Amino acid sequence: MDPLVYDTLILSDVHLGSECSRAREATRVLKETRFRRLILLGDIFANLNFGRLTKEHWKFLGYIRKLSNPKRNIEIVWVEGNHDQGLTDIMSHLVGVRVYQEYAWKYAGLRHLAIHGHQFDGFVVNSMRLNYFGTLLFLQLQRLDFKGNPIARYLDRLNTRWLRMSEKVASGAVVHARQKGFDRIFCGHTHAAMQRVQDGVQYYNSGGWVDSVPTYITVGDDGVQIHEYKDDGVANDLDVELSEDSVLIEDAEYEKIS
Repeated sequence: MDPLVYDTLILSDVHLGSECSRAREATRVLKETRFRRLILLGDIFANLNFGRLTKEHWKFLGYIRKLSNPKRNIEIVWVEGNHDQGLTDIMSHLVGVRVYQEYAWKYAGLRHLAIHGHQFDGFVVNSMRLNYFGTLLFLQLQRLDFKGNPIARYLDRLNTRWLRMSEKVASGAVVHARQKGFDRIFCGHTHAAMQRVQDGVQYYNSGGWVDSVPTYITVGDDGVQIHEYKDDGVANDLDVELSEDSVLIEDAEYEKIS
């Protein structure tokens, strides 16, 4: 039986440059999954300090660069997140991909939209300076490296659950999708995987790659699925196991929305 090939794979919030980033695991998912389109749904970086990138972080970027080779016939989409701001031009040259504010495509007769989600987070929108200094404090705590006492990761969960407010992001995203006539909308930003149907719109959040259980999304013939990556090195989801074949699809066909 041929390995499963997805139309689209979506992952977000890798936060390269953060000591909590699960970049190695994210790279493994990219290598072990077959897809026609990859959407990096924002906050791929923690901040603008490239000096904090580790070897594994550079490997992740290197593999993205490899996937962007036209011979692969895979579409690579980078949607800008609030932590990625200021990196648009750099990333276009560094890894050979175009960066979008939001990205739309059509698949299986449905209109899809990918947007990071911070646009619907009132705290981030109205308190950009406070959010910036909060990030600096978070990264400073990471440098302390409390072994056995993951303070930085704990604070990140507080920032995610209390300040970013998953419910408000979801509600704002649904309104945005309805106004633009989309059937499905995908966000990141909250680090909390979620799926719901509201007012006829299917909303999905891809989660993130800084917590103990990273998550990502696939879109394919079986619909939309949220997958979990387990620490045992095996990527699992609620419905279908990932293919172990690392061969990349060579004949991609998709229809963009103009």
